[in-house]
Parts: sequence; structure tokens; C-alpha cells
Amino acid sequence: MDEKTCASCHGDQAAAFAKSHHAKAMALANDRTVRGNFNNVRFDHDGIVTSFSRRSGRFFVRTEGPDGKQEEFEVKYTFAYAPLQQYLVDLGGGRLQALDIAWDTSKQEWFWLGEGTPPKPGLTYHWTGPFYRWNRTCIDCHSTDPRRNFQSQTNDYKSTYVATSIGCQSCHGGGAKHVEWAEARSKGASMPVASGQGLSQVDVNTCFGCHSRRIKLGDGYAAGKSFLGYFSPALLRPDLYFPDGQILDEVFEYGSFQQSKMARAGVTCLDCHSPHAATLKADGNALCTQCHTETAPERFTKNDPSGVFDTPAHTHHPVGSSGAQCANCHMPERTYMKVDPRRDHSFVIPRPDLSAAYGTPNACTTCHEGKTNAWAAENMDNWYGTAWRARPTIAHAFAGAARSDPDSIEALHKLVVDKEQAGIVRGSAIAQMSRIGGPDVAADVKAAAGDSDPLVRLGAAEAAGNLPPGLRLEAIGNLLGDETRAVRVAAATALGSTPSLDLLGNQRRSFDAAVEDLRAYVEANADVAEAQNNYGTFLLAQRRAGDAEKAFHKAIVLDRALAGPHINLAELYRATGQNDKSERAYAEAIAISPDRADLRYGHALSLVRKKAMPQAIRELDEAVRLDPVNARYKTTLAIALDSLGRTEEAFYLLGRAVAGGELDADLLGTAVKYGLKLRRFPETLEYAETLARLRPDDPQIAELVRQLREVTGTK
Repeated sequence: MDEKTCASCHGDQAAAFAKSHHAKAMALANDRTVRGNFNNVRFDHDGIVTSFSRRSGRFFVRTEGPDGKQEEFEVKYTFAYAPLQQYLVDLGGGRLQALDIAWDTSKQEWFWLGEGTPPKPGLTYHWTGPFYRWNRTCIDCHSTDPRRNFQSQTNDYKSTYVATSIGCQSCHGGGAKHVEWAEARSKGASMPVASGQGLSQVDVNTCFGCHSRRIKLGDGYAAGKSFLGYFSPALLRPDLYFPDGQILDEVFEYGSFQQSKMARAGVTCLDCHSPHAATLKADGNALCTQCHTETAPERFTKNDPSGVFDTPAHTHHPVGSSGAQCANCHMPERTYMKVDPRRDHSFVIPRPDLSAAYGTPNACTTCHEGKTNAWAAENMDNWYGTAWRARPTIAHAFAGAARSDPDSIEALHKLVVDKEQAGIVRGSAIAQMSRIGGPDVAADVKAAAGDSDPLVRLGAAEAAGNLPPGLRLEAIGNLLGDETRAVRVAAATALGSTPSLDLLGNQRRSFDAAVEDLRAYVEANADVAEAQNNYGTFLLAQRRAGDAEKAFHKAIVLDRALAGPHINLAELYRATGQNDKSERAYAEAIAISPDRADLRYGHALSLVRKKAMPQAIRELDEAVRLDPVNARYKTTLAIALDSLGRTEEAFYLLGRAVAGGELDADLLGTAVKYGLKLRRFPETLEYAETLARLRPDDPQIAELVRQLREVTGTK
């Protein structure tokens, strides 16, 4: 349905929406929509020159193309409005690519979105690569009713949308039935339409479909449908969130807001944000004091937000100052895409003590540049007493988990069983528990799989992937028939390599149905290399080597620079006895990504299997050079050197690693072995004593230490 039809009856809402950034999320490039300077200007970053020009009302950019040569491209669309605007060009085959040089609408200047060294053409993060492809990465959230329409046979697109930018039907669903209802009503007819008058129910899921870090599970999501039925959200991983749950990577709002007391009390996005203008409903602290009043609002009888907060007695900053603004203390900003500050929505209380311990942000030192966390903590002690330091926090548990500290398992367990914690916290905690505890936490995973909160069950399903395959079915078999698709897909993925699938019995039908959900995820992400790679891994675990090989090849075609599919394909060939193909697969991957240590290491092992030891050692040398703190690479290199009679070199390599503080048990054990072989007893004793401290309950090591001390005359 044409979006203009909505405005004919809903003029006020349409006028408000037209001013929003949502309405300007994407537009045809013309004099009215383009904000960047295309007046024959040049931009140079790291030697790559880009020129911007305009002719006859059309906009052009000349820059490094997919073949590495300078080429001119016409800008077809604008993408976003402020604080930055990007530009889309058509590379053929229906592919729209977003330029990685964007316009800063505040500073009125061009800037490069990337970090470090500019990627070369053909790589994932070059502007012509998969990451910057609108059809793959951006389409779902910047247009109305977008359809990717990827053509798997040709790797082209025939993408469509109802409206170029976000429109009424993005949030209210298809409007045809509503128009039918409205027209009939205007004629006095009676129309038996559901309570939404032909429109989908707008709720918090409508916002979360885009404002979340998530994986798309299937096509067909629209307003009114379940978020977890079409998306699987990222849990609180250490690469995405700080240990206290604050945003780290670009995770948008869902994950942080789910942690908040406000979300658990029933507050939604629309309590604070105007639905059409997408502006805040009130200015400054008036937004917060809608609920945080002296008298508890009737709506929040179970979660009392009452109190006197908008005063210097609470803020300890002058009225009207930046430090007196609720959002500045409880919603600190983090900048993404270099110029786009976004507020954390977990509504944390500043904790400079946690900042000192774990590097988490806090509003005090963010605002007061140059001041220390100790200074901030001292001021808070003076203002509020010291009780704030003892407030419950998830930071200790998740910080320990990020270090893979076994002592964190108990703290994580307490979070999992604490019903007062948010579901995303509890689900994330069980996932982290299994990563560290493995089989020892199988009972905890099973208990979490029976929880009433779908995010806890999702965490349990993901956690099962860290259990030994033989324990997975007992732990999460019930999740194959879960009411939530995100949970079913995660369960099917974890159980795909379970040896006891033949024992499923009545659950076999549930497993097959969950696999269909998994296939729907793969089809919905047919142009995403990571999805094809994950599916290939699943198929390989199902002993479908031929289908897995096809999936890995498809992933490589979609993104030849992605290392995972190359490694998996090479390992598939190894497992099926095709050593020559395995070695070639690694060599082809290295030709594309020569600086990937994991590829060098895998290639080295394939060369070992071919008994090409000199070449294998050269690759292991490269792996160690590229990843100098990886103990496994050094240990393997030492073993290879010893196999060629170069034991002295191997022992020196391992000794240097230990001297550098690498206290890996396998590395130390190998050093001890070669030290004994070379009869280098003093150094061997040192390594054995260090190994004994790592494995205090190993009697063989203890006996070896005793013997070495006797040989060396050491007490």
C-alpha cells in the first residue's frame, strides 16, 4: 500500500513523523536529501583519494573500486540523516554498497568510518565488500517492508521495498485492511475487524526488531509479531558488553534496556519516546520525573520509583548544570561510527570502584576529564556514605568469566538462580558458566532449560554447545519443542553433534521440526557467509559431509576473506582423508588473508600430514610471529623442530616463552620433556616446579620435581 494513503487521514501523525530521523533513514539522492559537500572536493585517507562531484542534479564519487582501480560511481541513495550521512552506490547485480566515507553533519566534513589500515579490495570490510552491502546488512531496518530477494544461483539481488525509508507500515504493519475498514466505515458500513482496526498492535517488540544486536531467524517479521520468534538477540558477551552490563560494542538498546529495573517494571520505549516524532516526551529531568516522583505512581506498585531526585541533595551538582541531569549520570554515552554518541539504557548507578577494578565506564570521570576513579569514589563516599560500594552488581561475576576464572562459576550460578535478575543476565550467566565449567555445570544448564523466561532458556541452549556432546540431550532435549523459535534454533544447533540423537524417541519429531527452523534461518540469511558456514558445521556434525562441503564453498563465495569457512572446509577434507585438498584449501585462504595466524597454523598441520616438515616449520614460524602470545602455536613449533632433530632450538623457543610469562601447562610439559632429553636439568627443574604449581595434585610431576632437585642438589 502507498504510504501517502496514511497521511490523507492521519495528517498530524504524518507531519510529526516527517520531521523524524526515522522518516529520513534512506532517500533517493537529490538536492533536497544530500547533505554532504559534492562541490568537487577531495578526501584523502592513507593514500586513498576520493573525489565528490555533482552534475545535472546527480551526485558522483570517484574512489578505489572493487578491482583496486580508481572508478567513478553515481550515488543512488542517501543513508541516514544525522549526525552522519552515508551514500549508497549500485555496483551491479542489484548490490547497493554504502561508502565507508561519510559526511559529519555537525562538523560539515568528510571522514572515514574505518579503523587502522584501510582494507584491500576483496576483503570483508572494504566498502565494496559484504559488510557494507545494504542488501545484506542494512535493508531490514532502513526501509518499509523490505525484501532482500537474494538470488542464490547468481549471487545477485532483486531487492524491493514498499517505501524507500521507514514509514507508517514499518511499525503498524500492512495498512490495506485498515484502509478497507476506514473506507467502509466512512460509507456507514459495518466491518467485522479485530480490535486493531486492521492494523498490527504496536508494542516494544516493534522497536526491538531494529534496535538490537541480533541474528535474523526468518523472513516475514512485521509489527505485532514476536521478537524472539524472528530474531535471536546477542547475550552479554565480553566482546559486546562491559562486565557490569554497559554497552561496549555497537549493540543498540535492547540488550542494555532488558537489564534495567525499568524494563522489569513494565516501562517501554514509548513511555519516554514519542512514537511519531521519535523525540523525547519531555525535556531534561522532566522525562524521568514522570515516574520518579515523591509519590509512587499507581502503575508501579511492585517497583516503587518514588523519591526526591531532582535536587542538589541527590545530584550534588547545581540545578540546571550538566551534572544535575539524570541521563548524564545514569545513561552515559558511548560514541559509535566515530561521531554518533548513544546512551546506555541499562540505567546504571555510577560505580567508580568497578571502573578501577574492571575498566567499566562511569559518568563521573567521563564528565570530569582528568580526574581519577579514586577521586570520584571519595566524593561519592562523602555524599552518600560508603554503602553504595556494597550494592549488588553483576560486574564481579562477568569480569571473572571474561578471564575464564573458575572461581567465577559460583558467582554466575547465583545470578542464574536469582529470579530478581533480568532474564538476559541470567541467560548470559548460564552461557558463561558452561564455557568455563564444561561438564561440571550440566545440571545447572538443565535447570536453566526449564526456566519460564525465554532468555534464560536461550542461554541454556547456547550453553549446551559447551558441554560434551554426550551430556547435551539430557540437559536441553526439552528445548527442541520450545514455544520460542530462537530457543528451538539454538537447541537444534547444540544438539546437531549429539551422538545419542538415535535415542530421541518421541523427541525425534521435535528435533526434525527444530531443524526446519534452522533451515529457515539459513534461507533467510542465504547471502550471509557466516550463516552458511554455521550451517556447514551443523551438517558436518550430522555426517552429511557432501552437503557440508557445499555450504562451506557457498560461504567462501559470499565472503572469500572470511577465515572460518576455509578452515572448516580444510578440516572436512582432513577428516575425510583428502590431505591434498586440505592443504590446498589452507593455501588458497592464506593467499587472500596472509596475516591470519590461525590459517598459517592450520596450513602447517596439513603440511605435517603430508610430511612436508620444512614447509610446515616455516608456516608455524609465521603463526608464532603473527600471534606471539599463543602458547599452542609455540608448543607445536617446538614439537616440529624436535622431530627434525632440532631439539636445542625447540628447548630455547619454549624457554624464552616461559621467561616471557607464558605459563601454559602443555608448553611447560613439552619444555620439561625436551629438557630431560637434553639433560639440561637446572632449567628443567625450573619448568617442572612451575608446572607443579599449575597442577598441584599431580603426583607424577611432584615426583619429577623431587628427582630433579636430587640430581641438581637443590633443596
